[in-house]
Amino acid sequence: MSAHIVLTSHPARGATGANASHAVHWGAETAQARGPLVASVANPATRNVIGTHAGAYSVYRALAVASGQLQRDHKPDLTDTTPAEAIGPHPQWAEPGKIVSLDPWGHLVASEFKAQIAEGMDIRPTIAITKAHINMPELVGAIAAGRLHPDGDILQANGDVKVTKAAVDPVWHLPGLAERFGIKESQLRRHLFEQTAGMFPELVTRPDLKVFLPPIGGMTLYFFGDVTKLGRPETKVACRLHDECNGSDVFGSDICTCRPYLAHGIEVCIEMAQQGGVGLVIYNRKEGRALGEVTKFLVYNARKRQVGGDRAETYFTRTECVAGVQDMRFQELMPDVFHWLGITRIDRWASMSNMKHGALVEQGIEVVERVPIPEELIPADASVEMDAKKAAGYFSTYTPDASELAVAKGRGLME
Repeated sequence: MSAHIVLTSHPARGATGANASHAVHWGAETAQARGPLVASVANPATRNVIGTHAGAYSVYRALAVASGQLQRDHKPDLTDTTPAEAIGPHPQWAEPGKIVSLDPWGHLVASEFKAQIAEGMDIRPTIAITKAHINMPELVGAIAAGRLHPDGDILQANGDVKVTKAAVDPVWHLPGLAERFGIKESQLRRHLFEQTAGMFPELVTRPDLKVFLPPIGGMTLYFFGDVTKLGRPETKVACRLHDECNGSDVFGSDICTCRPYLAHGIEVCIEMAQQGGVGLVIYNRKEGRALGEVTKFLVYNARKRQVGGDRAETYFTRTECVAGVQDMRFQELMPDVFHWLGITRIDRWASMSNMKHGALVEQGIEVVERVPIPEELIPADASVEMDAKKAAGYFSTYTPDASELAVAKGRGLME
């Protein structure tokens, strides 16, 4: 194979615009009218998007190719990979501005673009949907405590829960993304280019390419109940929207309420499914408020070492001192997944976040009931976080006053 490197920062010789034969018409009513998203690096001349598949994992793919473990022109065999459950299409898929951060047709690539794939085009799914059972100690405990009741279908006596789950990679429509944030597309593209140290030159040299596959983590969805009921006005929906916290979610760190709230949200979702509705957990790969785990641990040290101890009144300040900002999760993009699922109303919303709630309402999604985490599930060291969030406007039954916020409630660093 030739070692010649083909640069993609300018259109291929003889081409006019974004691969005219495979132009992307974002927001079209059908997959064929929208067109396939082609991110193949094996044949740059066919590309009609910026970036490549697999997000940050594309770097591991590069290592596999470099070490000779993977052929650089490998194409996935999509036989029998089609979704285990049907999702969509829903009207929101074609409504202008509703979906700008994921490909609504991403799970239907193998069927919708079957002919193009058969002709040799490298078109890959950005969404996969499968089936699974999950089991968490907290669910077994909820059964023992009488909060959950096995039904032999959704929930088994041993705590096993039947779920449908979907993995979603980010796909950004740059004009729509810029509009969502109220900025110019050129400004967005320039900052994406500069803040990734020029990793994607097409952002500034190829204005004809409007779709970007960013090298970031995606999301995983867990569905409880009949997924095909989504999108119907009569279907009641319970939801926990959760941002990744490896320390708590996996290892049970008690400095925050992440895993307890996740487990509580799953309980709420199971109950809704057992009542004939659908429960939904959305798990976003946005560690440490999208600041990253290194920054998060630096903030932990600063909180625990500060004069006066770890207290709620300085909770957000300590983050901003290290990161320069309190939060970079940008909930403006979060409602897209609800539009993909056809959801217009959430009956039970297991989240206290005012930012998440505001983003949903801004996008026309009704939230009927907000469900805070029960006080008995809050770890002692997490009371600093909870007091700070309540004082900042998070949903709660009470708001701590200034004197309570000044009390050091967190453990010392070496305790």
